[in-house]
Amino acid sequence: MYTYKVGISQEEHDHFIKNSSQTNLLQSSSWAKVKNEWGNERIGFYQDGQLVASASILIRSLPLGMTMFYIPRGPVMDYQNKDLVNFVLSSLKKIAKRKRALFIKFDPFILLNHHQIDKEAIDNPQAQDIINNLKNLGCEWLGQTTDMGENIQPRFQANIYADGFTEENLSKKIRQSIRTAKNKGVMIQFGDDDLLEDFAFLMKKTEDRKSIHLRGIDYYRKLLDSYPKQSFITLASLNLAERLAELEKQKEKAQNNLAKFGDNVKPSKIDNTKKEIERLSDEIAFLQEHLSQGNEIVPLSGTLSLEFGGTSENIYAGMDEEFRRYQAAIYTWFETARHAFDRGNIWQNMGGVENDLSGGLYHFKSKFKPEIEEFIGEFNLPVSPLYHLANIAYTIRKKRRSKH
Repeated sequence: MYTYKVGISQEEHDHFIKNSSQTNLLQSSSWAKVKNEWGNERIGFYQDGQLVASASILIRSLPLGMTMFYIPRGPVMDYQNKDLVNFVLSSLKKIAKRKRALFIKFDPFILLNHHQIDKEAIDNPQAQDIINNLKNLGCEWLGQTTDMGENIQPRFQANIYADGFTEENLSKKIRQSIRTAKNKGVMIQFGDDDLLEDFAFLMKKTEDRKSIHLRGIDYYRKLLDSYPKQSFITLASLNLAERLAELEKQKEKAQNNLAKFGDNVKPSKIDNTKKEIERLSDEIAFLQEHLSQGNEIVPLSGTLSLEFGGTSENIYAGMDEEFRRYQAAIYTWFETARHAFDRGNIWQNMGGVENDLSGGLYHFKSKFKPEIEEFIGEFNLPVSPLYHLANIAYTIRKKRRSKH
Protein backbone atom coordinates (compact mmCIF):
# COMPACT_ATOMS: atom_id res chain seq x y z
CA MET A 1 0.00 0.00 0.00
CA TYR A 2 1.31 3.40 -0.99
CA THR A 3 0.93 6.55 1.11
CA TYR A 4 2.49 10.00 1.05
CA LYS A 5 3.42 12.66 3.57
CA VAL A 6 3.77 16.39 2.99
CA GLY A 7 6.57 18.08 4.88
CA ILE A 8 9.01 15.28 5.61
CA SER A 9 12.16 16.34 7.45
CA GLN A 10 15.28 17.53 5.67
CA GLU A 11 17.18 14.65 7.25
CA GLU A 12 14.80 11.95 5.99
CA HIS A 13 14.64 13.44 2.51
CA ASP A 14 18.40 13.96 2.15
CA HIS A 15 19.20 10.49 3.49
CA PHE A 16 16.94 8.95 0.85
CA ILE A 17 18.38 11.06 -2.00
CA LYS A 18 21.98 10.32 -0.97
CA ASN A 19 21.32 6.59 -0.94
CA SER A 20 19.52 6.48 -4.26
CA SER A 21 21.00 5.92 -7.72
CA GLN A 22 19.77 9.43 -8.65
CA THR A 23 21.77 11.44 -6.11
CA ASN A 24 21.98 15.05 -7.24
CA LEU A 25 22.51 18.49 -5.77
CA LEU A 26 19.26 20.01 -7.01
CA GLN A 27 17.20 17.52 -5.02
CA SER A 28 19.10 18.23 -1.80
CA SER A 29 16.95 20.04 0.74
CA SER A 30 19.46 22.91 0.95
CA TRP A 31 18.88 23.83 -2.70
CA ALA A 32 15.51 25.27 -1.65
CA LYS A 33 17.43 27.61 0.69
CA VAL A 34 19.36 28.89 -2.30
CA LYS A 35 16.12 29.35 -4.27
CA ASN A 36 14.36 31.05 -1.39
CA GLU A 37 12.40 33.32 -3.74
CA TRP A 38 10.37 30.19 -4.42
CA GLY A 39 8.23 28.32 -1.92
CA ASN A 40 9.19 24.75 -1.04
CA GLU A 41 7.59 21.47 -0.03
CA ARG A 42 9.24 18.11 0.57
CA ILE A 43 6.96 15.16 -0.17
CA GLY A 44 7.78 11.61 0.87
CA PHE A 45 6.11 8.56 -0.69
CA TYR A 46 5.93 5.31 1.27
CA GLN A 47 5.20 1.66 0.63
CA ASP A 48 4.09 -0.10 3.80
CA GLY A 49 5.79 2.61 5.85
CA GLN A 50 9.09 2.57 3.97
CA LEU A 51 10.19 5.65 2.01
CA VAL A 52 10.40 4.69 -1.68
CA ALA A 53 10.28 8.10 -3.43
CA SER A 54 10.84 11.72 -2.51
CA ALA A 55 10.57 15.13 -4.11
CA SER A 56 11.77 18.56 -3.09
CA ILE A 57 9.37 20.88 -4.91
CA LEU A 58 10.00 24.53 -5.72
CA ILE A 59 6.77 26.53 -5.88
CA ARG A 60 6.60 29.71 -7.98
CA SER A 61 3.87 32.26 -7.31
CA LEU A 62 1.99 33.37 -10.42
CA PRO A 63 -0.56 36.15 -11.04
CA LEU A 64 -4.11 35.81 -9.65
CA GLY A 65 -2.98 33.63 -6.77
CA MET A 66 -1.94 30.74 -9.00
CA THR A 67 1.34 28.80 -8.77
CA MET A 68 3.53 26.37 -10.68
CA PHE A 69 5.45 23.40 -9.25
CA TYR A 70 8.99 22.69 -10.37
CA ILE A 71 10.92 19.56 -9.35
CA PRO A 72 14.53 19.94 -10.55
CA ARG A 73 16.18 16.59 -11.34
CA GLY A 74 13.32 14.76 -9.63
CA PRO A 75 11.17 13.26 -8.26
CA VAL A 76 13.67 10.64 -7.14
CA MET A 77 12.13 7.19 -7.50
CA ASP A 78 12.26 3.93 -9.44
CA TYR A 79 10.85 5.06 -12.79
CA GLN A 80 10.55 1.45 -13.95
CA ASN A 81 8.03 0.73 -11.20
CA LYS A 82 4.89 1.83 -13.03
CA ASP A 83 2.61 1.51 -10.02
CA LEU A 84 4.90 3.71 -7.95
CA VAL A 85 5.26 6.31 -10.71
CA ASN A 86 1.48 6.41 -11.16
CA PHE A 87 0.95 6.92 -7.42
CA VAL A 88 3.61 9.63 -7.15
CA LEU A 89 2.27 11.64 -10.09
CA SER A 90 -1.38 11.33 -9.08
CA SER A 91 -0.49 12.36 -5.52
CA LEU A 92 1.56 15.30 -6.71
CA LYS A 93 -1.35 16.40 -8.85
CA LYS A 94 -3.69 16.37 -5.82
CA ILE A 95 -1.21 18.40 -3.78
CA ALA A 96 -0.70 20.82 -6.67
CA LYS A 97 -4.45 21.42 -6.97
CA ARG A 98 -4.58 22.40 -3.30
CA LYS A 99 -1.76 24.88 -3.95
CA ARG A 100 -3.60 26.25 -7.03
CA ALA A 101 -0.80 25.10 -9.34
CA LEU A 102 -1.48 25.29 -13.07
CA PHE A 103 1.05 22.58 -13.88
CA ILE A 104 3.98 20.58 -12.52
CA LYS A 105 7.30 20.80 -14.36
CA PHE A 106 9.93 18.15 -13.65
CA ASP A 107 13.08 16.77 -15.25
CA PRO A 108 14.05 13.35 -13.87
CA PHE A 109 17.64 12.42 -13.14
CA ILE A 110 17.46 9.80 -15.90
CA LEU A 111 19.98 9.65 -18.74
CA LEU A 112 18.97 9.12 -22.34
CA ASN A 113 22.56 8.23 -23.18
CA HIS A 114 26.15 8.95 -22.22
CA HIS A 115 29.52 8.77 -23.89
CA GLN A 116 33.15 9.67 -23.53
CA ILE A 117 34.62 12.31 -25.82
CA ASP A 118 35.12 11.04 -29.40
CA LYS A 119 33.38 7.75 -28.61
CA GLU A 120 29.99 6.40 -29.62
CA ALA A 121 27.08 7.14 -27.30
CA ILE A 122 25.80 4.37 -25.03
CA ASP A 123 22.00 4.40 -24.92
CA ASN A 124 20.04 3.83 -21.72
CA PRO A 125 17.80 0.87 -22.65
CA GLN A 126 15.14 1.89 -20.10
CA ALA A 127 14.91 5.55 -21.15
CA GLN A 128 12.30 5.24 -23.90
CA ASP A 129 10.04 3.03 -21.76
CA ILE A 130 10.22 5.61 -18.96
CA ILE A 131 9.35 8.43 -21.37
CA ASN A 132 6.43 6.47 -22.84
CA ASN A 133 5.06 5.61 -19.40
CA LEU A 134 5.20 9.25 -18.27
CA LYS A 135 3.40 10.31 -21.45
CA ASN A 136 0.75 7.61 -20.90
CA LEU A 137 0.20 9.05 -17.42
CA GLY A 138 -0.67 12.45 -18.89
CA CYS A 139 2.72 14.16 -18.89
CA GLU A 140 3.77 16.28 -21.85
CA TRP A 141 7.39 15.65 -22.86
CA LEU A 142 9.35 18.59 -24.22
CA GLY A 143 11.36 16.12 -26.26
CA GLN A 144 15.02 16.12 -27.25
CA THR A 145 15.37 19.88 -27.25
CA THR A 146 18.15 21.29 -29.40
CA ASP A 147 18.84 24.59 -27.60
CA MET A 148 20.17 24.99 -24.06
CA GLY A 149 17.75 27.84 -23.44
CA GLU A 150 14.71 25.60 -23.93
CA ASN A 151 15.22 23.87 -20.57
CA ILE A 152 15.64 25.18 -17.05
CA GLN A 153 18.48 22.75 -16.36
CA PRO A 154 20.95 21.76 -19.09
CA ARG A 155 19.91 18.60 -20.90
CA PHE A 156 23.56 17.83 -21.65
CA GLN A 157 26.23 18.00 -18.97
CA ALA A 158 29.96 17.26 -18.75
CA ASN A 159 30.85 15.00 -15.84
CA ILE A 160 34.32 14.02 -14.61
CA TYR A 161 34.65 10.84 -12.56
CA ALA A 162 37.28 10.34 -9.87
CA ASP A 163 38.16 6.90 -11.17
CA GLY A 164 41.01 7.38 -13.62
CA PHE A 165 41.19 11.19 -13.39
CA THR A 166 44.85 12.20 -13.41
CA GLU A 167 46.92 14.88 -15.08
CA GLU A 168 48.76 12.16 -17.03
CA ASN A 169 45.50 11.08 -18.71
CA LEU A 170 44.89 14.53 -20.17
CA SER A 171 46.09 15.50 -23.61
CA LYS A 172 49.62 16.74 -24.15
CA LYS A 173 48.29 20.22 -24.98
CA ILE A 174 46.31 20.50 -21.75
CA ARG A 175 49.20 19.19 -19.65
CA GLN A 176 51.36 21.87 -21.26
CA SER A 177 48.79 24.55 -20.38
CA ILE A 178 48.84 23.43 -16.74
CA ARG A 179 52.66 23.47 -16.72
CA THR A 180 52.63 26.94 -18.30
CA ALA A 181 50.40 28.25 -15.51
CA LYS A 182 52.64 26.74 -12.85
CA ASN A 183 55.84 27.96 -14.50
CA LYS A 184 54.46 31.49 -14.76
CA GLY A 185 53.81 31.61 -11.03
CA VAL A 186 50.06 31.04 -10.92
CA MET A 187 49.02 30.06 -7.39
CA ILE A 188 45.97 27.97 -6.43
CA GLN A 189 44.01 28.46 -3.21
CA PHE A 190 40.95 26.73 -1.80
CA GLY A 191 38.61 28.50 0.57
CA ASP A 192 35.13 29.92 1.02
CA ASP A 193 34.21 33.31 2.52
CA ASP A 194 37.88 34.36 2.54
CA LEU A 195 37.99 34.16 -1.27
CA LEU A 196 34.49 35.46 -1.92
CA GLU A 197 35.36 39.05 -2.89
CA ASP A 198 38.00 37.96 -5.40
CA PHE A 199 35.61 35.37 -6.84
CA ALA A 200 32.82 37.95 -7.22
CA PHE A 201 35.32 40.29 -8.92
CA LEU A 202 36.10 37.57 -11.49
CA MET A 203 32.42 36.88 -12.07
CA LYS A 204 31.87 40.58 -12.77
CA LYS A 205 34.75 40.48 -15.28
CA THR A 206 33.09 37.49 -16.96
CA GLU A 207 29.74 39.24 -16.97
CA ASP A 208 31.20 42.30 -18.69
CA ARG A 209 33.18 40.23 -21.21
CA LYS A 210 30.21 38.13 -22.30
CA SER A 211 27.63 40.95 -22.00
CA ILE A 212 25.43 38.76 -19.82
CA HIS A 213 23.77 39.23 -16.45
CA LEU A 214 25.06 36.92 -13.73
CA ARG A 215 24.73 37.00 -9.95
CA GLY A 216 26.28 39.26 -7.32
CA ILE A 217 28.36 38.60 -4.24
CA ASP A 218 25.29 38.19 -2.00
CA TYR A 219 24.07 35.25 -4.08
CA TYR A 220 27.48 33.57 -4.06
CA ARG A 221 27.58 34.02 -0.29
CA LYS A 222 24.14 32.42 -0.05
CA LEU A 223 25.43 29.38 -1.95
CA LEU A 224 28.30 28.96 0.50
CA ASP A 225 26.08 29.56 3.54
CA SER A 226 23.48 27.05 2.31
CA TYR A 227 26.13 24.32 2.03
CA PRO A 228 28.47 24.86 5.00
CA LYS A 229 31.44 22.48 4.87
CA GLN A 230 30.03 21.22 1.56
CA SER A 231 31.25 24.04 -0.67
CA PHE A 232 34.52 25.59 -1.75
CA ILE A 233 35.98 28.25 -3.99
CA THR A 234 39.03 27.50 -6.11
CA LEU A 235 41.03 30.66 -6.87
CA ALA A 236 44.03 31.13 -9.14
CA SER A 237 46.05 34.27 -8.50
CA LEU A 238 49.36 35.84 -9.45
CA ASN A 239 51.88 37.83 -7.41
CA LEU A 240 52.80 40.50 -9.94
CA ALA A 241 55.92 41.70 -8.11
CA GLU A 242 57.34 38.18 -7.79
CA ARG A 243 56.59 37.38 -11.41
CA LEU A 244 58.16 40.68 -12.53
CA ALA A 245 61.36 39.98 -10.59
CA GLU A 246 61.63 36.52 -12.18
CA LEU A 247 61.11 37.94 -15.67
CA GLU A 248 63.73 40.62 -15.18
CA LYS A 249 66.25 37.93 -14.21
CA GLN A 250 65.34 35.92 -17.31
CA LYS A 251 65.66 39.00 -19.51
CA GLU A 252 69.04 39.94 -18.09
CA LYS A 253 70.30 36.40 -18.68
CA ALA A 254 69.02 36.42 -22.27
CA GLN A 255 70.61 39.80 -22.96
CA ASN A 256 73.95 38.60 -21.54
CA ASN A 257 73.77 35.50 -23.74
CA LEU A 258 73.05 37.62 -26.79
CA ALA A 259 76.01 39.87 -26.06
CA LYS A 260 78.33 36.85 -25.79
CA PHE A 261 77.32 35.30 -29.09
CA GLY A 262 80.21 35.12 -31.54
CA ASP A 263 80.32 34.94 -35.32
CA ASN A 264 80.04 31.16 -35.24
CA VAL A 265 76.62 31.15 -33.54
CA LYS A 266 73.78 30.06 -35.80
CA PRO A 267 71.51 32.93 -36.97
CA SER A 268 68.46 30.94 -35.82
CA LYS A 269 69.78 30.89 -32.25
CA ILE A 270 70.34 34.63 -32.33
CA ASP A 271 66.83 35.20 -33.70
CA ASN A 272 65.28 32.96 -31.05
CA THR A 273 67.12 34.82 -28.28
CA LYS A 274 65.95 38.17 -29.64
CA LYS A 275 62.37 36.89 -29.79
CA GLU A 276 62.67 35.66 -26.20
CA ILE A 277 63.84 39.11 -25.09
CA GLU A 278 60.89 40.69 -26.93
CA ARG A 279 58.45 38.26 -25.25
CA LEU A 280 59.94 38.94 -21.82
CA SER A 281 59.89 42.70 -22.42
CA ASP A 282 56.23 42.55 -23.44
CA GLU A 283 55.20 40.69 -20.28
CA ILE A 284 57.38 42.94 -18.11
CA ALA A 285 55.63 46.03 -19.52
CA PHE A 286 52.26 44.35 -18.94
CA LEU A 287 53.08 43.65 -15.28
CA GLN A 288 54.59 47.10 -14.69
CA GLU A 289 51.39 48.70 -15.94
CA HIS A 290 49.26 46.72 -13.50
CA LEU A 291 51.67 47.31 -10.63
CA SER A 292 51.51 51.06 -11.34
CA GLN A 293 47.73 50.81 -10.78
CA GLY A 294 48.33 49.59 -7.23
CA ASN A 295 47.81 45.90 -7.93
CA GLU A 296 50.19 43.35 -6.44
CA ILE A 297 48.39 40.02 -6.07
CA VAL A 298 45.59 39.69 -8.63
CA PRO A 299 42.89 37.01 -9.04
CA LEU A 300 42.97 35.38 -12.47
CA SER A 301 40.35 32.62 -12.44
CA GLY A 302 37.93 31.02 -10.00
CA THR A 303 35.23 28.41 -9.56
CA LEU A 304 32.57 27.82 -6.91
CA SER A 305 31.59 24.22 -6.18
CA LEU A 306 28.83 22.68 -4.06
CA GLU A 307 28.81 19.12 -2.74
CA PHE A 308 26.06 16.68 -1.84
CA GLY A 309 26.10 12.96 -1.20
CA GLY A 310 29.52 12.25 -2.69
CA THR A 311 28.95 14.48 -5.70
CA SER A 312 30.42 17.88 -6.53
CA GLU A 313 29.06 20.49 -8.94
CA ASN A 314 30.95 23.41 -10.41
CA ILE A 315 28.15 25.98 -10.14
CA TYR A 316 29.93 29.13 -11.30
CA ALA A 317 33.25 29.98 -12.93
CA GLY A 318 34.85 33.27 -13.89
CA MET A 319 38.13 34.63 -15.19
CA ASP A 320 39.93 37.86 -16.06
CA GLU A 321 40.44 37.74 -19.83
CA GLU A 322 43.20 40.36 -19.62
CA PHE A 323 45.46 37.75 -17.94
CA ARG A 324 44.63 34.99 -20.42
CA ARG A 325 48.30 34.39 -21.25
CA TYR A 326 48.77 32.71 -17.85
CA GLN A 327 46.47 29.76 -18.72
CA ALA A 328 44.83 30.11 -15.30
CA ALA A 329 41.35 28.88 -16.32
CA ILE A 330 42.48 25.40 -17.37
CA TYR A 331 44.67 25.12 -14.28
CA THR A 332 41.78 26.23 -12.05
CA TRP A 333 39.25 23.78 -13.48
CA PHE A 334 41.76 20.92 -13.22
CA GLU A 335 42.55 21.73 -9.59
CA THR A 336 38.85 22.13 -8.82
CA ALA A 337 38.16 18.57 -9.95
CA ARG A 338 41.21 17.18 -8.19
CA HIS A 339 40.29 18.94 -4.94
CA ALA A 340 36.71 17.64 -5.20
CA PHE A 341 38.02 14.09 -5.49
CA ASP A 342 40.49 14.63 -2.63
CA ARG A 343 37.46 15.56 -0.52
CA GLY A 344 35.89 12.18 -1.26
CA ASN A 345 33.53 12.98 -4.12
CA ILE A 346 33.04 10.33 -6.79
CA TRP A 347 32.17 12.72 -9.62
CA GLN A 348 32.28 16.38 -10.43
CA ASN A 349 29.74 17.97 -12.69
CA MET A 350 31.41 20.64 -14.82
CA GLY A 351 28.00 21.98 -15.82
CA GLY A 352 26.01 22.13 -18.99
CA VAL A 353 27.24 22.07 -22.58
CA GLU A 354 25.53 22.96 -25.84
CA ASN A 355 23.06 20.34 -27.09
CA ASP A 356 24.78 20.10 -30.47
CA LEU A 357 28.17 19.54 -28.81
CA SER A 358 29.84 22.24 -30.85
CA GLY A 359 29.87 25.47 -28.85
CA GLY A 360 32.38 27.20 -26.61
CA LEU A 361 31.26 25.47 -23.42
CA TYR A 362 31.65 22.06 -25.01
CA HIS A 363 35.05 22.80 -26.53
CA PHE A 364 36.46 24.11 -23.26
CA LYS A 365 35.07 21.36 -21.01
CA SER A 366 35.92 18.59 -23.45
CA LYS A 367 39.60 19.34 -22.78
CA PHE A 368 39.24 17.47 -19.49
CA LYS A 369 37.92 14.27 -21.10
CA PRO A 370 34.57 14.26 -19.29
CA GLU A 371 31.68 11.96 -19.90
CA ILE A 372 28.93 13.74 -21.83
CA GLU A 373 25.58 12.84 -20.27
CA GLU A 374 22.27 13.54 -22.01
CA PHE A 375 19.16 13.63 -19.81
CA ILE A 376 15.70 12.66 -21.03
CA GLY A 377 14.58 16.25 -20.42
CA GLU A 378 11.59 18.09 -19.04
CA PHE A 379 7.99 17.04 -18.59
CA ASN A 380 4.90 19.08 -17.80
CA LEU A 381 2.04 17.50 -15.88
CA PRO A 382 -1.10 19.64 -16.41
CA VAL A 383 -3.13 20.35 -13.29
CA SER A 384 -5.54 23.13 -14.26
CA PRO A 385 -7.74 23.66 -17.35
CA LEU A 386 -5.75 26.89 -17.74
CA TYR A 387 -2.53 24.92 -18.22
CA HIS A 388 -2.16 25.43 -21.98
CA LEU A 389 -2.55 29.22 -21.80
CA ALA A 390 -0.20 29.34 -18.81
CA ASN A 391 2.40 27.22 -20.60
CA ILE A 392 2.32 29.48 -23.68
CA ALA A 393 2.88 32.52 -21.45
CA TYR A 394 5.65 30.73 -19.55
CA THR A 395 7.41 29.69 -22.78
CA ILE A 396 7.29 33.22 -24.22
CA ARG A 397 8.63 34.68 -20.98
CA LYS A 398 11.44 32.12 -20.82
CA LYS A 399 12.52 32.83 -24.41
CA ARG A 400 12.65 36.56 -23.72
CA ARG A 401 14.70 36.06 -20.56
CA SER A 402 17.13 33.70 -22.31
CA LYS A 403 18.04 36.47 -24.75
CA HIS A 404 19.25 38.74 -21.95
